[in-house]
Amino acid sequence: MSHIPPLDPNVAARKGFRESEERLKRFWKAVDVAEGQGGWTVQLDGRAPKTPAHAPLTLPTEAAARLVADEWAAQGEFIDPATMPATRLASTAIDRVSQAREAVADEIAAYAGSDAICYYADAPGSLVEMQARGWEPWREWADDVLGVKLDPATGVIHHAQDPAAIARVRELALELDDFTLTGLAMSVPLFGSAVLGLALQRGDLTGEAAFDLSRLDEHFQESQWGVDEENAARTALRRAEADILDRWFRALA
Repeated sequence: MSHIPPLDPNVAARKGFRESEERLKRFWKAVDVAEGQGGWTVQLDGRAPKTPAHAPLTLPTEAAARLVADEWAAQGEFIDPATMPATRLASTAIDRVSQAREAVADEIAAYAGSDAICYYADAPGSLVEMQARGWEPWREWADDVLGVKLDPATGVIHHAQDPAAIARVRELALELDDFTLTGLAMSVPLFGSAVLGLALQRGDLTGEAAFDLSRLDEHFQESQWGVDEENAARTALRRAEADILDRWFRALA
């Protein structure tokens, strides 16, 4: 996956934005956005900040630009990239996804070949029933709305899907602009599901709902054995990522 942008926002921060901005002191007072050629640009004291590749931080909608601008406005004495996920998404879209659209679409489509909502547990029956109730409507949605028909399977052994379905997911990904494609490239691995990622991107699922559907197995195990602090903290971080992506897609719509 070295040929495409990091899909984990934390990895993106370490490898991209953080390299150029870590411990940089805040150098601006006023934050705003301005419409110009090519979209809406974030303004720091009237000047546009740059991406790690030194491109202007310009986004396609005012709402998306304001989402990024709010992160800059919220910075304290030093810039903290960990608190700027929308800025990382925008920078990744501008610097990297725009240059690797085909590869990113390939990666997204590959998830359709082993989509998490297609793999049911062998047992117990209560978990299988929970999975069927949660996932079957979204496989039907994918078939009806997207033209992506995926077959369910039982167990963890790989079940090959129709190549036409995988090709259709790739086609859907390539129809998106760079910024939306970047959000999808982050969402799909977070959920382990191209279907849930596309449902979030299109506004048919919220980030919270998509995340909950992606972790039905974990939720069932927690209901049986409880939750430890380490897993709870990891889940909270992933849930926050899903919420960020939800706001990202809505701002781009």
